[in-house]
Amino acid sequence: MAQTLRAKIGLVTPTSPSGPHFESFGKLIPSDVRLEIEGLDVLGNSIYELKALTTPIVKLILDRAKTRSWDGVMVSAAPVELLNPDLRTQLDAAVPIPATTALSACVAALQAFSAKRILLLTPFDDPMNQMIKDFLARAGIGATPIQTFRHYTEAIGFRPEEVYRLAQKSLAAASGIEAIYFQGAVLDPLPVIDRIEKDLGVPVVASNPAMLWHILSKLGLRYQIRGYGRLLAEWRQPPA
Repeated sequence: MAQTLRAKIGLVTPTSPSGPHFESFGKLIPSDVRLEIEGLDVLGNSIYELKALTTPIVKLILDRAKTRSWDGVMVSAAPVELLNPDLRTQLDAAVPIPATTALSACVAALQAFSAKRILLLTPFDDPMNQMIKDFLARAGIGATPIQTFRHYTEAIGFRPEEVYRLAQKSLAAASGIEAIYFQGAVLDPLPVIDRIEKDLGVPVVASNPAMLWHILSKLGLRYQIRGYGRLLAEWRQPPA
């Protein structure tokens, strides 16, 4: 007997939908949830080119919500939201289905852990990390960004052990950290989130799992997904 589908979720990304980090993400999707990835494929050499995307993204979501019966949608990539500051407002105003973004989902997840001092790990350069830090500060979260990469492509192909060592080394160099926040899925922590939390003793929030938790919670759904960190295993209640 076929399993009943509880939700059909869209993921809109500025990259190609065939990235290896999407393979990792696909492994944690519940069997009664369908994920459909729509890649805009507009990311070129620089993340700072990701401007003027609000209208294309909203139009795409409106079409897919109607033609594919999406129940909710996630918009990935922090730079998209930061470089299109009207995106969140337009999603709330124009899109008739629940929506979340990488930044809003991760802020909600950090707040669910009551984390006020966090370690920020990204594949981005200093200016973009500063933009994320400023965004978090407006939500009352202090971030210590670690600049490791000059260009986001340097993180592509990072092995899980390398991601683990980066987190371990970065946490040792910081103080008063209450959570680790991975933003930028090409720096893929999913295979080692459980290990990082167990060995380093702090919760880990990563953008893709946080978006999944946030959008399914918005749809009134709750799961217990083990192997990818406390956020999905405990399924904490998002802040109001």
